Amino acid sequence: MMKKNKLNTIKKTGFKVPEDYFNNLEEQLLSAAKLRDKNPSSGFGVPDGYFETLEERIMQQVPEAQDSKVISLFRNKYVLYTAGIAASILLLFNLSIFDHQTSWEDIDTETAENYVINENIGTYEIASLLELENIDETNFLELDIKEEQLETYLENNAEIETLLIE
Repeated sequence: MMKKNKLNTIKKTGFKVPEDYFNNLEEQLLSAAKLRDKNPSSGFGVPDGYFETLEERIMQQVPEAQDSKVISLFRNKYVLYTAGIAASILLLFNLSIFDHQTSWEDIDTETAENYVINENIGTYEIASLLELENIDETNFLELDIKEEQLETYLENNAEIETLLIE
């Protein structure tokens, strides 16, 4: 079994410092500061005019650009193949196979209602589609609307402010 070391019983920290390190530390720091005061330069230098001529020397070492060979991405045969494929697809869509005429009888009433509701088509848009010649009173006289149906419709669809007559 492993013994668990308790932190409060450890006598040594594990860190060691050289002998007389703290006694000589102040003297070492002061001698380094005095040395900087006597000789402020680091001993490294740059030749005179080095940075003025640097760009010219670099440009002399860079080789001149050579003409590179240009390869066209679009070759004539690839363009012809692509144009042929596009023309055949266009021809396919223009064939009478896909020519299916829909009539008003094919449209389901529920689908039309959902379209009007979901597309937020208002009464003004619907009224603009109606022609006055097609509206006849006789079409509305033949409707047999019961009073209960009318009340239910008005309760569900009309607001009270529109029903009040001044």
